[in-house]
Amino acid sequence: GNIHLPEYKAVMLASLRSLCKDWGSLHEVSWSWLWENVERMLKALMGKPAVQEKALSALYSSLDEAALMIIRKEVYQKFFALA
Repeated sequence: GNIHLPEYKAVMLASLRSLCKDWGSLHEVSWSWLWENVERMLKALMGKPAVQEKALSALYSSLDEAALMIIRKEVYQKFFALA
């Protein structure tokens, strides 16, 4: 289906307004700026994951189980180090 990013922005801002008791114009401007940048980055990536998925599948299928285990451990460690 189609993704309507401007609609998500409206819902996000409405949710934030209801959660933040001291919501003001600075919050509105800041979150709008953030979302507009996220939206721009998402639009630039739309359609590309399918191509990247093919390349990643080809890479994973070329690796043996030991190499896959190393990758899993490294991804897990990096993910939780950043979280």
